[in-house]
Order: sequence, then C-alpha cells, then structure tokens
Amino acid sequence: MAGIHITDIESAINYWRAREPSPDGVALPAPTRALAEVYALLVYYHETEADEATMPPKALAAWLAWYESTPDTPCIAICSTSQGDDLCKGCGRTFEEVQLWPEMGPAAKRATWRRITLDATSWRFNKYSERAAEGPMPDTEVLPK
Repeated sequence: MAGIHITDIESAINYWRAREPSPDGVALPAPTRALAEVYALLVYYHETEADEATMPPKALAAWLAWYESTPDTPCIAICSTSQGDDLCKGCGRTFEEVQLWPEMGPAAKRATWRRITLDATSWRFNKYSERAAEGPMPDTEVLPK
C-alpha cells in the first residue's frame, strides 16, 4: 500500500477545520482530532508518510472524505503518451500511471499528484495551467470566413 504524505494530512486537517470549526476554540471535532493524532505521530517520529494500511480507521475515513473533495485526475486532455512518450507532456504522469489510473487507490493517486506537482514541468503547470483550472473546454463556435 502507498503512504499518505504529511502534506496531505495537513490539507485534510485544514479541510475539516473549515468544515467543522472548533465549538470553543479548544476542543477538536472528531475528524480533525483523528487526523491531528496521525500528524502528531508523524512529526514526533520524524516521518513524512503515514501507512494507509495501518492508519486508524477514523483518521483514514476523515482523510478519504478530504480526498473526495480533490480533483481525481491531473489530465488536461493533452496526452502525449498516446503518441509514444514515456512521460505525458500534458499532465506529467508516466505511461503506466495513465494506463493504471482507474485501478490505483487514493494514496497512490495522491503520491502521483505530489510527484508531478513537485516536478512542475508538465504543461499542466505552465502554458496550459489555466485550461487545467477551468476544466474541459466548452464547444467553440466556428465563425464563417
């Protein structure tokens, strides 16, 4: 199983803090508390990843709820792996990652997202970044010449 990076744990904590704020500024709602425990243990043991297989069920459920709020795929509909590239120029995934994406679990997908985000060389992160942020392009009207 893939590991869940500490930055994803932080993002999930912030997601739940905004969704369910502390009622008194001190007590943490259950999802935030479950994730905070995992985060604290990662920091204490100087680890960067939590094991998805051994993560406490409440923390994993809270993380999965956050995960469901994130984009599923980094694809921007410009796939160069179909032309034989080992690494897609559009999204930055390897040919294998593109092919196996539907079968990958949440932690493996997030690990791929982390790698391509840190690399930041694919078109998703430069000249086509606004296209990726907007989602699919609407149908365009063809004007007569």
